[in-house]
Amino acid sequence: EIQPVESGGGSVQAGGSLKLSCAASGFTLEDYDLGWFRQAPGKYREGVACIKGSDNSAYYTDSVKGRFTMSSDNAKNTVYLQMNDLNVEDTAVYYCAAGFCDAAVTTGHFGAWGQGTQVTVDS
Repeated sequence: EIQPVESGGGSVQAGGSLKLSCAASGFTLEDYDLGWFRQAPGKYREGVACIKGSDNSAYYTDSVKGRFTMSSDNAKNTVYLQMNDLNVEDTAVYYCAAGFCDAAVTTGHFGAWGQGTQVTVDS
């Protein structure tokens, strides 16, 4: 079974940092691209970042460019999302998913979803 497993969420003050991890279970990073998505209460799920398994190219939604960095460790079969300079608008449940990464971080291109991890940023 293809199953991304997220970890690393929590609470942080505005301006702080968190690092999320997503372990690939049942597949390798060469099999599928991985992406990070988030959903705040009352809002649609949006793409945050994704990384291509073929060449480790990463793409970001505009609101996180320069603050978030997605990376991969093939030896650990794990991807990461380093989040810096967090603000209250970043508060959401963050999901990792496997699928196809494009420059728009299209949610509909991903089909295997993790359970999500809560990120809360306090002002």
